[in-house]
Amino acid sequence: MLEKKQHNYEKAVLVGVVTQNQDEDKLQEYMDELEFLAFTAGATVDRRFTQKLTQPDSKTFVGSGKAQEIKEYVKEKGIGTIIFDDELSPSQLKNLEREIEVKILDRTNLILDIFAQRAQTSYARTQVELAQYQYLLPRLSKMWSHLDKQKGGIGMRGPGETEIETDRRIIRDRISLLKEKLKVIDKQMATQRNNRGKVVRAALVGYTNVGKSTLMNAISKSDVFAENKLFATLDTTVRKVVIGNLPFLLTDTVGFIRKLPTQLVESFKSTLDEVREADLLIHVVDISHESFEDHIESVNNILMEINAHQKPMIMVFNKIDDFSYEKKDEDDLTPGSSKNVSLDEWKKTWMAKSKHPAVFISALTKENFPEMKRLIYDEVMKIHISRFPYNDFLFEYFDNDEDEASETED
Repeated sequence: MLEKKQHNYEKAVLVGVVTQNQDEDKLQEYMDELEFLAFTAGATVDRRFTQKLTQPDSKTFVGSGKAQEIKEYVKEKGIGTIIFDDELSPSQLKNLEREIEVKILDRTNLILDIFAQRAQTSYARTQVELAQYQYLLPRLSKMWSHLDKQKGGIGMRGPGETEIETDRRIIRDRISLLKEKLKVIDKQMATQRNNRGKVVRAALVGYTNVGKSTLMNAISKSDVFAENKLFATLDTTVRKVVIGNLPFLLTDTVGFIRKLPTQLVESFKSTLDEVREADLLIHVVDISHESFEDHIESVNNILMEINAHQKPMIMVFNKIDDFSYEKKDEDDLTPGSSKNVSLDEWKKTWMAKSKHPAVFISALTKENFPEMKRLIYDEVMKIHISRFPYNDFLFEYFDNDEDEASETED
């Protein structure tokens, strides 16, 4: 259960639908994630509303009866925010705000808000601002919905339309300006990557909140910001790491998530260049999460989208200190599920089925760290030897807690 000690958090309700493509179990899983997103953004969830539909209603996403039920509940409880699990169309958003008369957010808007809160550098803020404007542009008319109540009227229809078109032009100009600004920064970052020479580059990738930044800190002995909230890290961080006496660069990247807004994929393409141009991917997985296999699939899909899926990879299953399972009774004849699989069974499963080397660790307690470091060393060495075939004799692995690590750039 999420902590709700923060008295200044907004109260919100969540809304999702069970469809042909999303059964009830999957919806509850998404709603759990949506509640965590809401908590990260600064809201506490008062209630969840769900409905079974063949497909979402084209006008209000949920049926008219469910919309009325939600309206009555938020009015009675004094709740000012409703969050939908899927992206709403501009017309759905407009209709819902007109019908229920409270703040309506969808999953995309919520994620964009979290990114806006988390962005620290000028580069990250520019990326987020671009994504927000791209999301806002087709939904701009909802900002002028008060004009609809005038039923035309002298001096209302014309100026209203002019105002909307003026705002659209301003936003389009701003989008163009932000894209040009990002192009300049992209060139600078590309130059930085080229200046790193031929040193082997490894990138931490994975679902959001799987412990990438904690692992980064543990391996590189640095202080990258880490927190038990979604998207704690937006800005790319690069550290020089030495395992044994073999140096390489390690990059911490933004976490992925299911239903990742397309605006963010486009805006953060330069951040994802760090993944595209890495020599080795270290895919971090939260083994304690009951849906970790879905998370792996989501990350692999995004890696495929950015054409980085064929790179050498190490699977690092993190948080074994937090892993638990429900052991079935011997006389229980009900079908088993992932909740009934022990850590040893998962190890055997993934060691056998994965085409990539795998290791099970705890970044928090550093359990199995020597095994992980040896695995990273071996994979980095393979790449190093292919790049420098005549000086591989210079490096020899040794397990030493005093491995060097030094900062190179943020």
